[in-house]
Amino acid sequence: MFGRGQVMTRTYVIPDLHGRCDLLTAALRDIAARTHGDPATVITLGDYIDRGPDSRGVIELLAELGRSPPPGWRLVGLKGNHEILMEEALQHPERLPNWLAKGGDTALRSYGAGDPPDLAVVPDDHRAWIAALELMYVDRHRIYVHAGVDADQPLDRQPVKTLLCKRYPDAYAGGYGDYHVVHGHDRAENGPLLYAGRTNLDTMAWSTGRLVVGAFDDDKAGGPVDLIEVRGAPFAGLPPADNRG
Repeated sequence: MFGRGQVMTRTYVIPDLHGRCDLLTAALRDIAARTHGDPATVITLGDYIDRGPDSRGVIELLAELGRSPPPGWRLVGLKGNHEILMEEALQHPERLPNWLAKGGDTALRSYGAGDPPDLAVVPDDHRAWIAALELMYVDRHRIYVHAGVDADQPLDRQPVKTLLCKRYPDAYAGGYGDYHVVHGHDRAENGPLLYAGRTNLDTMAWSTGRLVVGAFDDDKAGGPVDLIEVRGAPFAGLPPADNRG
C-alpha cells in the first residue's frame, strides 16, 4: 500500500490528468528539460482516466515510461478514485452505469468502445497497470496522495475512501504532523492552492487545458520550490454532474 524510496534531488508531482495525454506529454518534456539527467522522483497523483479525450493514451504513455524510464528517474504512480470506478466496472459489469455517469464514457470511447460499450476493449496490461498503483507515497518531508489523509489516524490505518475521496475544508492549511501533504482531486481552476501544511495541485486540467506540476526539494520541508505550468486547448466535452474530482 505504501512506497518508500531513497531521497532524490527533487520530486515532481503531476496531478489529475483525466485523459489529457497532450498535457502529460508536455509536462514530462518540461520535467526532463529541468533534470538534465540528474536523479529525480516523478509522482503521478491518479485520476488518469475519464472526462478528457485520451484516457488510453495516458495509461499507455505512463506504462511505457515505467518500463523504460529516463536515466535517474524514479517513477511513482498513485491511484485515484476514477481508477477505482473503472476497476469496479470491469470486475462487476452491473456497476458500469456508475462509471459511465462520472466520465467513464469518454474513457471507453478512447479504447474504441461502441454503444453499448464492450468492456473487453480495455487491454489486460492496462487493467494490471491500474491494479498495481499505490495509494500513498511518503518521503522524509511529505505525504503524496490522491485526495488527502486523516490527521488523526496513523498512516497505516488510513481508510481507502479518505485517501481517494477526502475533501479538505476551504482554506484548511494543516498537513499531517510535520509532513506536508501533496494532493489533487479537489479541483481549483485558479490553483494550485498552496498552504502551510498542504498543496492542492488539481487545476481541472482536463477541461481548462492548464496543468500545473509541483517541484519539491527533497532536502527541504514544505511546499513546492517551483511550479511548472503547461497549457493546451480547453476541452469542450460536457462535464458530468460530479465535476469536482
